[in-house]
Amino acid sequence: MSDHAAPDTAVRDNEEAATRVVREILGHQRRMRDGGCDGDVCPKCAAYHLDLVRAAMESGRPIEFVLPAFPTKSPNPAKVLGPLPDLAEELALRFLNSLCERIARIYPPGAVIRICSDGRVFNDLLGVDDAHVTAYVTGIDRMIKDIGATHLEQFTLDEVYTGSGHEAMRDLLSSGYAPSVEELREEVRAGGAPLAMYRGITRFMLEDLSGPQWTGTRSALQRKCRDLAYRVIQRSRAWGDLLLELFPTAVRLSIHPQPCSTGKIGILLADTPDAWLTPWHSVAVDTGEGFTLMKRAEAEEAGAVLRHVDGRPSHYVLAPAASRAA
Repeated sequence: MSDHAAPDTAVRDNEEAATRVVREILGHQRRMRDGGCDGDVCPKCAAYHLDLVRAAMESGRPIEFVLPAFPTKSPNPAKVLGPLPDLAEELALRFLNSLCERIARIYPPGAVIRICSDGRVFNDLLGVDDAHVTAYVTGIDRMIKDIGATHLEQFTLDEVYTGSGHEAMRDLLSSGYAPSVEELREEVRAGGAPLAMYRGITRFMLEDLSGPQWTGTRSALQRKCRDLAYRVIQRSRAWGDLLLELFPTAVRLSIHPQPCSTGKIGILLADTPDAWLTPWHSVAVDTGEGFTLMKRAEAEEAGAVLRHVDGRPSHYVLAPAASRAA
């Protein structure tokens, strides 16, 4: 009996720890409305992602996560402070690193989140220059180092197709991994999660391109954004499939709301009433009771005051009266 007791105990301990790790992640889950999840921590989602976490523990290696995110700032000045990362990104990075630290208290080998920056994947569709993407990626790398986020790494398309020009990188990615636009149209026509994703991306495209650089009609911009949304989803799908090929043992995270029991876990990066709002589409606002994300124009309309750090615009602060009214 004693010869088998230790292995049995180890198996039970690993199973309990794996469950706790998954529950820790799902405590910050970004869910799709009517996506089928139950409870504060969805047991169906937990069961779906348990195997990858358990496999990492059984091998004694850190639990690996991939998160396509932190692409580049929105080009619309009504949403953001400028092209470089600011406090909105810093708060999100600190949250992700703290999540890994909490996992390490459950499972000592810990965890690493590989931030797979997808700015280079579709910045041309947003009208964002490649130089701005490079500056943003460099800023995120510097921020990770400055805040001591030792559980975070960044990975970009530049590391896949080294030596190629940026446009060639996008062409290689699309030709190797992207579904056709017609395939995506069929998925969207069927409704459900693909339709919700399409509508969300279209909304973001409309907001991003509604800045002073657009001189056409609103209806023309809407048509343009509906077409561009398919191309953004097409490139994003290609990037996701490439990452699955490169990092097959990693748990896949997403900044978009996800339906229940799918291959990705949607994860909230900040306190915000809009489940689709991200640090690169917004600004950080100190409400006096904590930070939230808001579009720049909305923060200014609420009476928030801009703060600078090290000579650069960083975030907004709401006066107590304005904070209560908001």
